[in-house]
Amino acid sequence: MELNYKQRFIKFMVENGVLTFGDFTLKSGRKAPYFINTGNYKTGAQLARLGEYYAECIVDNNIGGETLVGPAYKGIPLAVTTAVALWNNHKKDVNYCFDRKEVKDHGEGGMFVGKQLKDGEKVILIEDVMTSGKALREMLPKLAQAAKVEVAGMVISVDRQEKALNSDLSAVQEAYKEFGIKVYSIVTMQDIIDAIEEGVIEGREYLGKMKEYRSVYGA
Repeated sequence: MELNYKQRFIKFMVENGVLTFGDFTLKSGRKAPYFINTGNYKTGAQLARLGEYYAECIVDNNIGGETLVGPAYKGIPLAVTTAVALWNNHKKDVNYCFDRKEVKDHGEGGMFVGKQLKDGEKVILIEDVMTSGKALREMLPKLAQAAKVEVAGMVISVDRQEKALNSDLSAVQEAYKEFGIKVYSIVTMQDIIDAIEEGVIEGREYLGKMKEYRSVYGA
């Protein structure tokens, strides 16, 4: 069976210990049968492959943008590797930039490193996961301060499709409702469940708990 890029990404996460199954207590206090730890990406080979999956997601969803923006700190290497992959694999040459935690008042100055944003520019935000939307809320004022850009979308690795603590909407759904920004994910939690059912990855013993968790907390 030839796997599509979503299925390959799920295998990639499992092989690198990023996606694991078991009994976990999340930061929210919820008991989950799965855990995603993007901190386990730590080698050049992993980062190169990760950029390829982000690039495929951008191309697959036809997200038009001139500049990739990586929110500090986790988004920085993601934006860089995605820009490289877009060129190497799809011959799409895009700019990239990332924000500073503090505005630099000497040298080149400014809030952003890399491409200096201009009015009317289309940007794509690149992040690892979206839990509460905090990174997006912090980034939008910085972008507005730099220039009147258009946010074409935000790309994350996994959409948990999970209700927020105080809402029936997921963080992804809230981002669209509050800011009108569409968040694209390489894969969703449903994709992961499907991958187990289709034998792409092991974990059939967790299927019941995965589906039960989705029925309770799914958005």
